[in-house]
Amino acid sequence: MADTTPPPPTPRELGRVRRGRFLLLAVIRPMVTIAVQIVAYYLLPVDQRMSAVTVVELAIGFVVVVALVVWEVRVIVRSPYPALQGVQALAIIIPLFLLIFAYTYYIVEHNIPNSFTTPLTRTDSLYFVVTVFATVGFGDITAVTQVARVLVIIQMVGDLLVLGVVLRVVVSAVQRGRARAPGDAPPPPQTP
Repeated sequence: MADTTPPPPTPRELGRVRRGRFLLLAVIRPMVTIAVQIVAYYLLPVDQRMSAVTVVELAIGFVVVVALVVWEVRVIVRSPYPALQGVQALAIIIPLFLLIFAYTYYIVEHNIPNSFTTPLTRTDSLYFVVTVFATVGFGDITAVTQVARVLVIIQMVGDLLVLGVVLRVVVSAVQRGRARAPGDAPPPPQTP
């Protein structure tokens, strides 16, 4: 009886399969990460009163974003596919940064009514954050109170830092990862 089992894949074929899986994960992971962050944003309770705790939570959010940048830079430099890992990093960092502000604006509006020209729903808050981040500023929603304006100023400065510093750090990490000698690269992930 003849053996009908296919021969084991060659190292080159196995490398292509691993690369294909990594590419697939590189597309799926960022989309899932963004979706999870948005779902969490819509599900987080907003029963709290605005206080010093709110400011501390915003500061903790910034610390988490900075820690995430540091962590992701390390992962990018060690990755066998640094450019794809860089895209994944930005897909985690930028939405998280924006959602922290959207959540903060939502809390501010519910604790200090009329902080904006229109009452903000969660979607309105997210819309406002993205228009500020994109520097579009349609003018349909604007900050009215001093607290809201200070937060928008902080977001604007943060946006510039994210676009300038974080983007540059991630791109530099990708370049360092690509420049690494092939012998320095960690082995590709093993598949069961």
